[in-house]
Amino acid sequence: MTPLLEVRRLTKDFTRHKRFFGKGTTTRAVDGVTFDIVEGETFGLVGESGSGKTTTGRCVLRLIEPTSGEVRLRGDDVLAFTKQRLRAARREMQIVFQDPYSSLNPRMCARDIVEEPLIIHRIGSRAERRDRVRELFALVGLDPSHLARYPHEFSGGQRQRIGIARALALNPSFVIADEPVSALDVSVRAQIVNLLMDLQQQLALTYLFIAHDLGLVRHICRRLAVMYQGRIVEMGTTETIFATPAHPYTRALLSAVPAIDPNHPQQRLVVDASMFDRSAPLKEIATGHLAAV
Repeated sequence: MTPLLEVRRLTKDFTRHKRFFGKGTTTRAVDGVTFDIVEGETFGLVGESGSGKTTTGRCVLRLIEPTSGEVRLRGDDVLAFTKQRLRAARREMQIVFQDPYSSLNPRMCARDIVEEPLIIHRIGSRAERRDRVRELFALVGLDPSHLARYPHEFSGGQRQRIGIARALALNPSFVIADEPVSALDVSVRAQIVNLLMDLQQQLALTYLFIAHDLGLVRHICRRLAVMYQGRIVEMGTTETIFATPAHPYTRALLSAVPAIDPNHPQQRLVVDASMFDRSAPLKEIATGHLAAV
């Protein structure tokens, strides 16, 4: 099956310039990341904070420009797109941001926030856009009578629903969910995850699901990649990685997942970089299971 998204050797460097005549320092946030996502799949990208997950997602969408590598959407080279072609591609690929508090403009009402992508892309008349916004509000489980409210008048979970509605306004086929529930109360996380899964079935969406919660990823992703210090250190089916983790960092992450049986708690493992070669390349250790060991 031809992948919907192909990422090859993606790299992103950040340079911090010193004042006056001092030399700047360069940090490699994403280091040679490669993966594919097939149509209709939910592919997980997991790792601790600072591992490069979010930067990878933003490079894929060119919200920040990668230093090198390839990103192909349906075979088209995203990194070669002109500004005009990239704007057109935004209708195909969207993002749901992590923080539902800072990702919504506090000076815009909910109707204007969800309608904004339609205005930018000049889709429909004013009446048609308003009808579309009401349809989207209902689709994500919000009351259309609240369209005139401002972000501060909604709960965190409701704000994230507004963010999801905005991402879906242009009928994308590929959505990056960047830790979409990590900033929410535990009581509403399951609701948002279930909503995303329901929308995937209804709208034939493909997800790149970025998270640090392996327990969550286990239930919604068919395949996943584990990132550590900007590199993918293990990749395969979720079932395989949970059953037979090969990389020490993956085993350490899994040891932090709460045990179902409180009478048999797992022993927490500590990551020791001296235990493995950080520069080791990914290699196939079993069918469809790759690890940098």
